[in-house]
Amino acid sequence: MRARVKLSLVTETFPPEINGVAMTLHRLASALAARGHAVEVVRPRQFKSDGEGAKPYSEFLVPGWPCPGYKELTLGWPVYFRLKKQWRAHRPDVVHVAVEGPLGFAALHAARALAIPVSSSFHTNFHAYSRHYHVGFLRDAGLAYFRWFHNRAACTFAPSVDVIAALETSGFRNLHLIGRGVDTALFHPAKRDEALRASWGAGPDTPVAICVGRLAAEKNLPLVAETWAALRAAQPDLKLALVGDGPLRKALAKKFPDVIFSGTHRGEDLARHYASGDLFLFASATETFGNVVTEALASGLVVVAYDYAAARAHVRDGDNGFLAGYDDPAAFRAAAARAVAERAAWPQVRAAARRTAQGLSWDRVVDGFENILLGLVHPSLADVCVTAG
Repeated sequence: MRARVKLSLVTETFPPEINGVAMTLHRLASALAARGHAVEVVRPRQFKSDGEGAKPYSEFLVPGWPCPGYKELTLGWPVYFRLKKQWRAHRPDVVHVAVEGPLGFAALHAARALAIPVSSSFHTNFHAYSRHYHVGFLRDAGLAYFRWFHNRAACTFAPSVDVIAALETSGFRNLHLIGRGVDTALFHPAKRDEALRASWGAGPDTPVAICVGRLAAEKNLPLVAETWAALRAAQPDLKLALVGDGPLRKALAKKFPDVIFSGTHRGEDLARHYASGDLFLFASATETFGNVVTEALASGLVVVAYDYAAARAHVRDGDNGFLAGYDDPAAFRAAAARAVAERAAWPQVRAAARRTAQGLSWDRVVDGFENILLGLVHPSLADVCVTAG
């Protein structure tokens, strides 16, 4: 019989927030609970009635406040003593800290004080975000904090090989690759909706470029819009739909009045928006993975992205998408132009994209995460992590 663990998952982002990290953590918590593990999610309360409704895991909600400059993310209070009280009464076998904020900081120290094994995960390049929020001078300090934080844990999960390589170069220890899967039943080309496309002014044969994600500085959306505007010289009827919302919406709408702003969507509605596009333009250079890339592949879109993270792992240039040299705007524009020039080959590219996504199973991702947790709690079962100093 498979061993079971009591896991306390500590995070400052989780549904109902909408982002790739929140979705990934929800997927892991739900899947582990479905496998018989006792899962407690410790997170900030996001609104008054938050936490209501049946879930496969338990929740321990703490007070929080909006993150400065990123109000869509709620930071948890550093409730060190509250966590120690909770974990003394209901001791977990392992604590997994997913975000390095105030709540995560308190959880790391509370778990270590109680001699509970701690794992962590590196999800977001906040230190890289600093240049987009005019605090680039904090980058080195931010990286030093993240290194100190993660090296206090027994091991740290990262979602891509290039992130692991960068972290190792920066002195992070005990790193393990845990990738991401994609829900190919939800994200599917069959969700294409001609009525939605008509609302965008697109007929059945009108090419539509889309980008999905938060409309924020770190997503490099001006380059997406500028690339689209340049592409229209060769493809005048090309539309651009931005799916998501955020602080850049007003400025982008003013500069690019012909862009379609579709707002934030989730679930089936999000899948419908993906599948109703044709070309996926993703110019972000700050991702640790980029779930939207695999969702676009699953939806059968022609992906154009920088050659790193999810795109490096899963996009083969000219076969199931198009790649550009990392953080090179001219290369990104050239890759997008190649994609449009090869529009006749889109059916083959889209089919190859879908086949790639069908090989990205969440079960395999959960297997890896589960095995490492079991190794922390039951060292005889796996030799995967060493105790941090």
